[in-house]
Amino acid sequence: METMQTNQKNKTALVTGSYGGLGTCFVKLHASAGGNLILVGRSEAKLAQQAEEVKKEYGVQVNTIAVDLSSPDAAPFIYDTCNKNGWQVDYLINNAGFGGQGDFARERTMEQDMTMIAVNIETPTRLCKLFFKDMIARGSGKVLNVSSTAAIMPGPLQAVYYATKAYVTSWSNSLWRELKGTGVSVTALMPGAMQTGFANAGGLEKTKLFSNPVSPDKVAKDGYEGMLKDKLNVISGLPGWQKAFMSMAPLMPKKMMLNFVFDQQRVSK
Repeated sequence: METMQTNQKNKTALVTGSYGGLGTCFVKLHASAGGNLILVGRSEAKLAQQAEEVKKEYGVQVNTIAVDLSSPDAAPFIYDTCNKNGWQVDYLINNAGFGGQGDFARERTMEQDMTMIAVNIETPTRLCKLFFKDMIARGSGKVLNVSSTAAIMPGPLQAVYYATKAYVTSWSNSLWRELKGTGVSVTALMPGAMQTGFANAGGLEKTKLFSNPVSPDKVAKDGYEGMLKDKLNVISGLPGWQKAFMSMAPLMPKKMMLNFVFDQQRVSK
């Protein structure tokens, strides 16, 4: 831990969704290692409270940017705010994202799914497009994109969410290779079901999938350290049955897998 602390002093991490469950863990990890922070989220009040608490506990520099991450203007606003204030982003942690249970055609609204695509795909893509040019020019920078183990399969009753995470992992892996030799790296974090506000926000708390969620602390630590080591993918936080399923999923007949995932994501009566 001492080495990690030394390495992160004066490094600034920008964390989207900073006051959510996993985001809070990333913030504490980086601050405890001596790193400065730019906290990004929708609520100015929650950001201010989090910033005050982090500064008081860890004595690091903390700045905040309040913005709606579903807006197409969010990424340029974040980038321009950093440039205007002279805030160099050494680590970009695209943590913000959400899911939502329901039948795509009959239950989910257009607004719900388009907003999800904007937050899970569009804004992280725009942020990387903007910040990469500066990182490449400096010859240094690390990105952690929070994906999911959902990326490896289709997800009936969370069709759009699973598809967004398939994008995040595929895109992140491609960037990892494209950026080789530039001093910039991209890591995809692929957690399983976690004890965060994600399940409640997405209507998943009564599904089999979230019957045994894991703590986000170890997931965040694995992802953060994987980012520092320039790892390609980090899979973390899988309860026993999910580990077995992850290894079997590529070998299962597709229709059988779809039926299994559908059953896992139905809301229990």
